[in-house]
Order: sequence, then C-alpha cells, then structure tokens
Amino acid sequence: MKKIIKLLNNFNELVMFKHSIFSLPFIFIAMVVAASGWFGWQLLFLGIFAALTARNFAMGFNRYLDRDIDALNPRTINRPSVDGRISKNAMFIFFVANAFGFIIVAYFVNTLALYLSIPILLIIGSYSYFKRFSYLAHIILGISLGLAPIAGVVAVSETITIWSLYLSIGVMFWVAGFDLLYSLQDIEVDKKLGLHSIPSKFGVQKTMFFSKILHILTIIFWLLFVISANLGIFGYIAILASVTMLTIEHIIVNKDFTKIDKAFFTINGYLGILFFILIVIDIWFNKF
Repeated sequence: MKKIIKLLNNFNELVMFKHSIFSLPFIFIAMVVAASGWFGWQLLFLGIFAALTARNFAMGFNRYLDRDIDALNPRTINRPSVDGRISKNAMFIFFVANAFGFIIVAYFVNTLALYLSIPILLIIGSYSYFKRFSYLAHIILGISLGLAPIAGVVAVSETITIWSLYLSIGVMFWVAGFDLLYSLQDIEVDKKLGLHSIPSKFGVQKTMFFSKILHILTIIFWLLFVISANLGIFGYIAILASVTMLTIEHIIVNKDFTKIDKAFFTINGYLGILFFILIVIDIWFNKF
C-alpha cells in the first residue's frame, strides 16, 4: 500500500496536479454561461475527467521529452522524471493512457467533442517541441490552456460561440503573460542550453513589458466576453478583480524576482477561482 501511495505521489509531482487550477475554472465558466446555469452532474464529471486527462497527457508528454533538458537545470533536476523515481517506460504508458482516456471521455460528451479531441491533443502536445526552435512557445502554452473554454461550451451546446472565443483568447494571453514571468527563472539556463524563450532572446525588461501587454489584451478580451455573453454587474466586477490581481502580480515580480512563484501560483490560481465564482453569481442573479 505504501508503494502505491508513493507512486501516486510521484505522478502527482510529475504532472503538478495543483496547476489544474488554471484551466478548470474557465472550463466551468464556459459551461455555466452556455447552460445559463447548472449543466448537470454528468457533464460535471465528464468535464473534470476531460480536463484532467488532457492535462495529464500534456504534462506527462512534456516531462517525457524534456528529461535531458530538466537534468541540466538546477530548478528541475529533482523532478521524478529526472531522478529515476518514474521510469521512461512508465511515463510513456502514462501519457498514452491519458490521451486515450481523453478521447474516450470526448466520445461520451458529444460528436463535436470527439472530432476535436485529437486536434486538441496535438496542440497541447506541441508545446514540448516549440521551445526547442521558437520563442513563441509561450503563446503555444497559452493556446493550450485557452482551449479550455471552447471545450466547455462544446460540451454543453455542441457549438462554438463568439463569447467563448473571446474568453478563450483572453485565457491564452493571460497564460502566455504569466508564463513569461515564470520563465525569467530559467533565463540563464535557456541561454546555456540554447533553448528558445522570450526572456533568453529579449532580456528581462522587455520580457516584463511583453507580459504587461499580454495581460492588457487579456482584460480587453475578457471584457468582450462579458459584453458578448450579456453578463451583468458581477461579470464586470470579475473584470475589475482581474485587473487588480494582475496588477499586483506585476508589482510583486517587479520588486523581487525571488517571489515569482508567489505571483505565478497564488495570484493566478485565486484569479481563476474568483472569476468563476463571480460569473456563477451573475448567472444566478440574472435567472432570479
């Protein structure tokens, strides 16, 4: 039993399960708005399984490909994929099993979800390659998480709406923006290993400027989402809250690079949750 628990903990560390907090709220925001409220228990569980299997595939595939890179980076040298706690074969089985799991879940959601399942897997898996030849890998990561709202609206209504595209584009810019800040930690390693990233190509100050621009675009597209989806006062409060939290994030990073983790995990995690709560409240008020 102890061995099983240890193995599960190792896989949890491998895929950083807690980071699911970035995409899950936006999947359910799209589902709540598409359904104008509660979308049912079946879609709730299917949505959770779809999100987890997709993310497990992406992270497992990334760790599988990046074993050589992570072994040379002091920040990642203790990952289970590097220090031997999880074997190469085990990682391969893990990400393949999750890819099939995602497709199976999509089959039970609806036909459009099934058709989109393989293209989605190709997109979220491509991030692992992009950083080896293009500094636009940050955008690919943003696109990968930006697919979450589209998946949510497809699950409920089997269509893609304009407001879901605005929400998705906002998520894309949001993720790319905070990934730029997070990548500042690896700027020297990226230069040494010849990896492509915006920090290693353009330097610290320009990276922080680009991140600010991306987060301004985030707010613009989330505002377009609120307007296009005909949301009420709490939708606009969600926008104001996002402006405040993203501003705090940049202030923290500007003052002290050692607190990038705090800005990355804590603030962005709470932003998604708060956004979701406010949208749910708004939908509830509009109904009653």
